[in-house]
Amino acid sequence: MSGDIQVPIPVNEPVRMYAPGTPERTALKAKLKEMASQEIEIPLLIGGKEVRTGRTAKNVMPHKHGHTLATCHWAGQTEIDAAIKAAQEARKEWSLWPWEERASVLLRAAELLATTWRDTLNAATMLGQSKTAHQAEIDAACELIDFYRFNVHFAERLYQDQPLSAPGMWNRLEYRELEGFVYAITPFNFTSIAGNLPTSPALMGNTVVWKPGRTTIFSGYYIAKLLEAAGMPPGVINFVPGDSGQITDMVLASPEFAGVHFTGSTPVFQSFWRTIGENIHKYRSYPRIVGETGGKDFIVAHASADADALVTAIVRGAFEYQGQKCSAASRAYIPDTLWTKMKDRLLSEVESIQMGDTTDFRNFMGAVIDEKAFKKITSYVDNARNSSDADVLVGGESDGSEGYFIRPTILQAKRPDYVTMCEEIFGPVLTVYVYPENQWAETLELVDNTSPYALTGAVFATDRRAVTEAHAALRHAAGNFYVNDKPTGAVVGQQPFGGSRASGTNDKAGSGLNLVRWVSARTLKELFVPPTDYRYPYMGAE
Repeated sequence: MSGDIQVPIPVNEPVRMYAPGTPERTALKAKLKEMASQEIEIPLLIGGKEVRTGRTAKNVMPHKHGHTLATCHWAGQTEIDAAIKAAQEARKEWSLWPWEERASVLLRAAELLATTWRDTLNAATMLGQSKTAHQAEIDAACELIDFYRFNVHFAERLYQDQPLSAPGMWNRLEYRELEGFVYAITPFNFTSIAGNLPTSPALMGNTVVWKPGRTTIFSGYYIAKLLEAAGMPPGVINFVPGDSGQITDMVLASPEFAGVHFTGSTPVFQSFWRTIGENIHKYRSYPRIVGETGGKDFIVAHASADADALVTAIVRGAFEYQGQKCSAASRAYIPDTLWTKMKDRLLSEVESIQMGDTTDFRNFMGAVIDEKAFKKITSYVDNARNSSDADVLVGGESDGSEGYFIRPTILQAKRPDYVTMCEEIFGPVLTVYVYPENQWAETLELVDNTSPYALTGAVFATDRRAVTEAHAALRHAAGNFYVNDKPTGAVVGQQPFGGSRASGTNDKAGSGLNLVRWVSARTLKELFVPPTDYRYPYMGAE
């Protein structure tokens, strides 16, 4: 690459509002109707070829689970092995492309998604993941566009980071791809994550075996086709739906396995780490292990907090996308004096939330992703109903007959260590613990120590001393920390996302920190006039 090449300076993609009467609303409605009327067949994509195995699974609408969107072919041992080989073969050429040529593929994908593909990805996300138009827009369109544009910008900055050269020599850093392939495992809840986890390693010259989330093969397939339309060469990213355990066992057993890019549950990620450790003697190099896992995200309010702002943050932070964001507010600590002022308004606001089919734009919420999630979430609510340590203040109703619907629910815990204050639920359930106003410092300790996670959190206060105290006390309690804002909605390039403790490796998706994990640097030193005598001056005679 010549030194004067500069990639386009990224700007966050503007969010479309889809207000009544706007052209974008009309276009999205038409695309929803079109895609809902079809049942497509989704093959595996290996080495640029469509592969049909005859072993299939269904992707359905969570809010109308009798409606099948796609029949998806399922990988077996033969296909998994073929995907690994295809990634290895593609790496020979892809890794040697000039980095700006690789970047151009993602920049084109971003432009296609911002224009002709926008309605397709948004509609697939709304139908297959039960997201509202707004939640789909900020995810499947804006955030994924931002990932593609900003990752290219961050890669440019990384490649420009070069060592000093002393007189008579030239020192360089070559940012090589990892020696092997990367395994990307993507979750159901964010289309943007599904689009980022395979492509950020690919941008840096790696090739990928991608296992999409079981319930979101539908939107994942359209991402794969978008990348194909943008010019991604065959075999660079291999789209392999299938049984998680079987794919993972084969991938982690391969000597060519070079890294894993994961978003999902903490227990699954920890099992990966154990298996990689047990297999470490098999690998060509030490694999990179990058993961964003669980969360028990908090809002802690000081007595000085603005009650109206706090209510809005709780409603949006806890219940947008049915609480199925890894960043969703799941526990709140509110002082007794403030609670008496805001309780009625909060419960009234939650009671007013409309939920249903996401193609009806009047709804604020859709359904949870599947029956397994539905049963898990409702069990927490049922247990609270029967517990002397918690009360159901609002919501709690559920109906899985047509779609997996759970009303937004607020519990009040009488003990700060009640189970719903500690365990990840991943649904529309928020637990409030009301603390004595004079126990602010003690409450900050509770927030820090109650959960093993450390993903997102927020403090609400107008007293600046309280904000400063929360900053210090909760320094390691959240990788993304918000002041007077809900703990969700991180924007690429503005709030790099990730947490530590049981929440992952904190490699900050959408930043240069993440891209560093997908390169293996080689130092090059060239001496222009090498010495011809081994003796040093100090060795001369007196």
